[in-house]
Amino acid sequence: MPSDERPSFPHRRGLIIVMTLATAYVASHFFRASNVTIGLDLMRDLAIGPEALGGLTGAFFFGFAAMQIPCGFFFDRFGPRRTVTGMLVLATIGGIVFTLAPTWPILLTGRTLMGAGFGVMLIGSMVVISRWFPPDRFSTLTAMVLSIGLVGNLVATTPLAWASEAVGWRSVFAAAVLFTALAAIAVWIVVRDAPPGHPFLARTPEPPREMLQGLIEVLRNPRLKFILALNFCHYACTFTVQGLWGGPYLREVHGLSAIEAGNVLFAAVIAYQAGMLFFGPLDRVLDTRKRIAIGGTLVMISILALLAVPTRLPAWVAIAAMIAVGFFSACSTMVMTHGRGIIPDRLIGRGMATINTSVMFGVACMQTLSGIVVGAFEPLADGARSGTAYRALFGVLAVVLTVALAVYSRSEDVKPSDQMRAVKQEG
Repeated sequence: MPSDERPSFPHRRGLIIVMTLATAYVASHFFRASNVTIGLDLMRDLAIGPEALGGLTGAFFFGFAAMQIPCGFFFDRFGPRRTVTGMLVLATIGGIVFTLAPTWPILLTGRTLMGAGFGVMLIGSMVVISRWFPPDRFSTLTAMVLSIGLVGNLVATTPLAWASEAVGWRSVFAAAVLFTALAAIAVWIVVRDAPPGHPFLARTPEPPREMLQGLIEVLRNPRLKFILALNFCHYACTFTVQGLWGGPYLREVHGLSAIEAGNVLFAAVIAYQAGMLFFGPLDRVLDTRKRIAIGGTLVMISILALLAVPTRLPAWVAIAAMIAVGFFSACSTMVMTHGRGIIPDRLIGRGMATINTSVMFGVACMQTLSGIVVGAFEPLADGARSGTAYRALFGVLAVVLTVALAVYSRSEDVKPSDQMRAVKQEG
């Protein structure tokens, strides 16, 4: 075989592996986003308020965040195949507990376990992409994984609303748990940690002390703190809308039915997928990541500020805003790609785990806080929350995102062209 054809095979094999992980990632997105559709049903079924719903939703992300650093060690020591398979088994157990839970505390336990188990999915995909493909393909392939994963978000909108009305949310969740179990089996069969000849396969496993030193090296990187600030807040703010309060807002403030609100959220997820496809390769086109992240975030702040305007917006404006949130929130991928650019390959597991910890811990904190903000306002006579409660929430999100962007603006850009030149020099 000619030498110029040799890279094609590992890249084809790598693509199959990435697609398998992306398919498993669908379950993660379904479970994390489901409360935006069934949240009001959970509140009624379990007799809980907004604070408890916010805590329940945030529990997924607390579990998610708690496992990032440990899984970073696992990835660097054991590889993606064993790590992802094992954690998907944990997610399956959590899903069973959640589906069968008779009370809120058990429901909380199951959701926390699910979050912990699914916490490896995106990082596992990123590690595989880093080892099977050149660095200028990282953003595009990561966006592809996220776009496929968003099928879970789609299922968690109108289809979940329909199915829940037909057979109840527990039956729907049982089917999702079965999908998760099958995904674990597929990952074990298909995924391989690195292509033949990759240094990872010939490595000598680091002892625990050296692994800890590697984590400390990541945390001491002076360029990382500015990126972590926006990572902590960006997805946290956008997913608080998309994954928790967007549906209740449309139903309680603008009078949409569960199915109608589900349709809007469905469109928002489609817009998010389109945004992934748009933002994913944009860094190679413009040869920048920082400026793309800043531009997209400024639009997000503007949308949240619009929703916070102290007057009732027409329904069509609110619907358009929800869909726009979906599209422009996709720029968060560029922030993570920016962070990947400053992490050396030998520390990729721990580095990306650290970055994703900030993302998911931010979501956990923000969703918990959001329940407190909405719950601070007295409900209306029919039990619904007022438009004032939701406007206050959107205002808080806009302020938080503005402060985070101000910190991030001090970061140093990482250009794809510079990375490719470095790879060529090393090769």
